[in-house]
Amino acid sequence: MSNQKVRKGEDLPEISLKKYLKGINLIKTVESELVVQQFTHGYSNLTYLLQIENKEFVLRKPPKGAIKRGHDMSREFKVQKGVAKAFSKVPKMFGFCDDERILGSDFYIMEKMEGIILNFKEAKTRNIAANDYKTIANSWLNTLVELHNVDYHNIGLGDLGKPEGYVERQIKNWGRQYLKAKTDEVPEAEMVMQWMKENQPKKYDHCLIHNDFKYDNVVFKNNSWKDISAVLDWEMATLGDPLMDLGTSLGYWTIATDHDFVKQGIPSPTIFEGNPIRSEIANLYAEKSGKNIDNVVFYYVFGLFKIAVIAQQIYFRYNKGWTTDPRFANLNKAAELCCKLALKAIKTKSID
Repeated sequence: MSNQKVRKGEDLPEISLKKYLKGINLIKTVESELVVQQFTHGYSNLTYLLQIENKEFVLRKPPKGAIKRGHDMSREFKVQKGVAKAFSKVPKMFGFCDDERILGSDFYIMEKMEGIILNFKEAKTRNIAANDYKTIANSWLNTLVELHNVDYHNIGLGDLGKPEGYVERQIKNWGRQYLKAKTDEVPEAEMVMQWMKENQPKKYDHCLIHNDFKYDNVVFKNNSWKDISAVLDWEMATLGDPLMDLGTSLGYWTIATDHDFVKQGIPSPTIFEGNPIRSEIANLYAEKSGKNIDNVVFYYVFGLFKIAVIAQQIYFRYNKGWTTDPRFANLNKAAELCCKLALKAIKTKSID
């Protein structure tokens, strides 16, 4: 995960932050020098690296103009604290704060995890051997299956979501959010929404799901790629259908034969040689979890539509001038492309 200087308008008030850190016993004195950098990875919540008194912490807070529902820091904090009781691959939580006088929003502080975050740039630089990608994909999938096997009642997360009616609610909610953030006419989006409504599964399992599980949201311990030390970005975790989780992962899983614009729009290390293709990932998941994936096209279509909505919402903020990050300028096109891909999957009944 690369980090850089803090972007304009996204800096943190140093004095009040240091007072907070001292208040929760993370530092000895507010006189200590604090170095703040911003992680460039991720398009959603703002993530900072804090370096002070020879220690490193990570701070997460919502972006300016963000809706509370999608950027609920207390929930993200609670999930990770709870999950840690049954699932070791999660950063340690140090403190959550909802006093907006300190940083202007809710935020929380957590452990900085050491290891490798495999985003596209990192993977390209490392020039990873094709054979290693088989190991990477397996470690990554084993972690997803392990998470789906967590008994959420046992760790006090039974109230995290309402598993009954989950799929129907998701289709409604994401559809509503798309229409709210709409800036261009995209007929494919309306067609996909209609198809999902008519073809949704009525019966499904439920468990604890991450909802944003991809290569660059896990930390690999080292370049043997056998162990994952942490799963990051829990902002969308809930209780629901595990195949919805898989569907989102498949939506992000671009492959070498995908359209160039797709590979640019969703840059992922999954395009490099040695990675399983989407149908192989789905079959591997079925094998490892014992779940039936006959309806995988629906879940892949849902995953693509969800990515389309997330891209469109960020573009909407960019379009309104609430964020100036140049990476966001073409996200409306990425959203449209995801809807076109979803329609293609529906027509060909294939996820590859």
